Amino acid sequence: MTATQAQALGTLEAVAARIRSHVVDMCAGPEGGHLGGAFSCADVLTALYFSVLNVDPERPDDPDRDRFLLSKGHAAVGLYATLAERGFFPVAELAGYGQPGSRLMGHPVRAVPGVEMPTGSLGHGLALACGFALANRYAGRDARSFVLLGDGELQEGSVWEAAIAAASLRLDRLVAVVDRNGLQLTGTTERIAPMEPLADRWRSFGWAVRDVDGHDPAALADHLSAAPWEPGRPSVLITRTVKGQGLPFLAGRAASHYVTLSPRNHARAMAALRPKDTDG
Repeated sequence: MTATQAQALGTLEAVAARIRSHVVDMCAGPEGGHLGGAFSCADVLTALYFSVLNVDPERPDDPDRDRFLLSKGHAAVGLYATLAERGFFPVAELAGYGQPGSRLMGHPVRAVPGVEMPTGSLGHGLALACGFALANRYAGRDARSFVLLGDGELQEGSVWEAAIAAASLRLDRLVAVVDRNGLQLTGTTERIAPMEPLADRWRSFGWAVRDVDGHDPAALADHLSAAPWEPGRPSVLITRTVKGQGLPFLAGRAASHYVTLSPRNHARAMAALRPKDTDG
């Protein structure tokens, strides 16, 4: 989908706001959900699905499609909201998230249109995306493979094994995005396992690297659309984000990792996401 087509559905910022609203509604259900990490990557998902990815909800298995993998599979509520907004399944289905009989489970599964692979065992997504990129090369397809990783997930050694393989194989149709919100379940990533300077680490593994604001969907779309940035090198976009972005009572807090919103906090969250009147 082109940027012009995305504008026909509303600005990217408006789409991201709708995605966050859907996430809030799902996290107010009896099962709750991983709100914080879904909010921190909502702008990335918006940029990908409404400006960058070559995908067609009417033909989700098109062999020439771009592939997207949510390696941080616990943020499934964000992916579900995005896929519904993009037309892969009805938005009304989101209301059944986590309920008996629903295909919208806590982690994404192939039963959901638009989901490429089950994910959530952290550290596996980058290797899977490498496989997609290599398969496209062998098939002579020009499609790109995208994968979204959490920053806490980078503590898994399998991520760096895949990073070595991707650079060695010169998989320049592979694009990784790191949701660098600085928090994981038990605290800050830098306290638990420091990883800065993160950009330099990726460069040392042979990747082309960009380090950007993760809450500017238009700029994110520009960066992601331009990949590969260097011939023969896979690309990684480090997005600096805030966990729970947009909700003052949860933003930047580890407590936002998994929440079940009470009726009061559901209302507070929806009020915070409501567009502000700028006319005075």
